Amino acid sequence: MSDNTTPPAHDKVHSGPVKTPKQLLLTVFFSFVAPIFIMIGLVYYVTASPQPAAGTGNPEKALAARIQKIGMIEIRDANRELKGGEEVYNAQCSACHAVGLLGSPKFGDAVAWGPRIKTGYELLLTSAVKGKNAMGAQGGGAFEDLEIGRAVVYMANAAGATFDEPAAPVAVAETAQ
Repeated sequence: MSDNTTPPAHDKVHSGPVKTPKQLLLTVFFSFVAPIFIMIGLVYYVTASPQPAAGTGNPEKALAARIQKIGMIEIRDANRELKGGEEVYNAQCSACHAVGLLGSPKFGDAVAWGPRIKTGYELLLTSAVKGKNAMGAQGGGAFEDLEIGRAVVYMANAAGATFDEPAAPVAVAETAQ
């Protein structure tokens, strides 16, 4: 008679996915050794960063930034004489408009200023006061809006516009009673 008996069912249940010694070595390696090397690599990556910690580059500056006041008060002379368009242009606007920096129209360039002049003085003034494209508000200066308006008129008129220079507001005298 032939022996056609099948192994007991419990042998199939207790057998695992590892069948050879090579598979056992790979399983041990990837289960224990590989995670250790991954952790060592992550620790090295985090600790080898060349970036200084916050505040260690310039401790005085970091301290000043942490304890600075929320608001600032700027005291200006209310009675100072308002600057003219040419003075404001030379002090603030010429830095970019004299050479056409970052696409700004050059001073006196009628071709570049033409389309801007057609939009009118009010739109030019709004762009100058609030900023446009790469130009910050007031071109980064600290002038009154009236002075900025005078500089806008000065630059636009140099390129062919015929805008009138804005005048200072007339102070209303209080009536004595």
